[in-house]
Amino acid sequence: MNEIPVTMTVNGEDRAATIEPRLTLADYLRSECGLTGTHLACEHGACGACTVLVDGAAQRSCLVFAVQAQGAEITTVEGLAEAPGEPTAVQRAFEDCYGLQCGFCTPGFVVSVTAFLRDNPEPDDREIREALSGNLCRCTGYGGIYAAVRQAAAELAEAQGGAS
Repeated sequence: MNEIPVTMTVNGEDRAATIEPRLTLADYLRSECGLTGTHLACEHGACGACTVLVDGAAQRSCLVFAVQAQGAEITTVEGLAEAPGEPTAVQRAFEDCYGLQCGFCTPGFVVSVTAFLRDNPEPDDREIREALSGNLCRCTGYGGIYAAVRQAAAELAEAQGGAS
């Protein structure tokens, strides 16, 4: 099969590769970039485990071919923190509230919640449930995850001088 050159920025690093057109962004990130925090589960976009940010928007990387990300800025769970070893408010909240469960779905949740709270910094419980409805936790431990979103929202609001 003919391979196609592709360039993109992944977690702030410029990347170039020549890849098969059928390679998904999730597989590109895992196999070509070594970023295994992006998990593949259903491979149909239903579970959200593979969620990454593509030009700031949460996307299911199993539904995007890597060549479609040509020139895009990709952020995976590994690239969310501003510095290594310094978790984000969302990551800290997942740990504090026992939202990690077995950990398999956690990267997708963390990326989705990061984008959600950026776009909706003061969500109510209905909005949180709706936002999380696109991510599946096979441990079914959503209580800790919901609590983590509320804690992260409060922490982010306080950091920005808001009330909560």
